[in-house]
Amino acid sequence: MENLISMRNVSKNDILELLELARQIETKEIKPDLSGHLGALLFFEPSTRTHFSFDTAIKKLGGQSFSMSGTSSSSVKKGETLSDTLMTISQYADFIVMRHKVEGAARFASETVDVPIINAGDGTNQHPTQAMLDLYSIHKTQGTLDNLTIAMVGDLRLGRTVHSLAQALSEFNPTFYFASPSHLQMPQYIKDELLEKGIQFEEVEDIKPIIPQLDIMYVTRIQKERFAVLEDYEKVKDAYIITPQVLEKVKDNFILLHPLPRVNEITTDVDSMPYAYYFQQAKNGVFMRQAIISKIMKLV
Repeated sequence: MENLISMRNVSKNDILELLELARQIETKEIKPDLSGHLGALLFFEPSTRTHFSFDTAIKKLGGQSFSMSGTSSSSVKKGETLSDTLMTISQYADFIVMRHKVEGAARFASETVDVPIINAGDGTNQHPTQAMLDLYSIHKTQGTLDNLTIAMVGDLRLGRTVHSLAQALSEFNPTFYFASPSHLQMPQYIKDELLEKGIQFEEVEDIKPIIPQLDIMYVTRIQKERFAVLEDYEKVKDAYIITPQVLEKVKDNFILLHPLPRVNEITTDVDSMPYAYYFQQAKNGVFMRQAIISKIMKLV
């Protein structure tokens, strides 16, 4: 792994290796040493968990970091090209973690500079490190990734987290339910990839009938910032709201995941239920991102 750009470039063996590496880091069986290395966190779009968990991961490994949040204090505001920004930052940093609003920006970065690039989200395309921490969360709670029944709920067309996760889980023979408003369905290219692999999926609008079958429900918010017309967002923003009543008939092993931030798609009274795992999921991001950095920087 020279870079981490897309889950398409991550094999099943890579996934299993990273899961085991994250486990060993969490249990303190190993402690990779990033001392003497500097990571650049370039976030052209807002971020809380991804930005801070990468920063935390770098420091827990003994490395150092510097950050850019938005473009207001950078030369991008003066018209500097992405290429020039990357070339400049690569003179300072040993690796770059980048979030950008443009699909394909991370791959462009990997073709522009010689230091490793980790994709922290590129537009509505991919979010591979989120997918890896989601897999780690699923494995920790289920004891396996194989043959699980998973519902992905919410904005599946514009939600990069579900794109990466669906591609990653396709290596483990899942059964998917895709629940979304009709014009926010999972992109056709993702569905075509699943069909090619023989992965079963069903598109639904009503989640209540499928609840008792699920091992995992992965909820995503309807992303206001991705809508060009506010009225379109208002029509679908409350399409799915998960309450304790919705979860009355879940299986014993069921867990509820969310990449966060949430708006109102999971009510706060769900937080105290044993199924709510989204804050632990965020914590798992530190262990997995330590593992990803360690692998890419060849510390292990």
